[in-house]
Amino acid sequence: QVQLVESGGGLVQAGGSLRLSCAASGRTFSSYAMGWFRQAPGKGREFVAAIYWSGGRTYYADYADSVKGRFTISRDNAKNTVYLQMNSLKPKDTAVYYCAARYSTSYRIETSGDLYEYWGQGTQVTVSS
Repeated sequence: QVQLVESGGGLVQAGGSLRLSCAASGRTFSSYAMGWFRQAPGKGREFVAAIYWSGGRTYYADYADSVKGRFTISRDNAKNTVYLQMNSLKPKDTAVYYCAARYSTSYRIETSGDLYEYWGQGTQVTVSS
């Protein structure tokens, strides 16, 4: 069982930055691929980014086209935490952001939320124009 707790959301002006954190419980955090998803009002859940650690200093990450070049996902296995650094925020980035975990032994990044087993409660990000 993995429990996920997000933090770091808030209100920011367009062009600003936020860093989301997701703290995970459990001793096998490093075995999980970690993802960030978001859901805007009236819209479906959307993949944002995900990261997998294959050992040593090797990480695999993938991003939605809408956030490439602006968002960066990272993880600290020693702290059981995954981060999402969001820069150059736009009003269309406004959503509830969810952290998700998926047990994985493959470097392949899954972008479908249906394949993630554990979810956090979400944190609101609001970008004003």
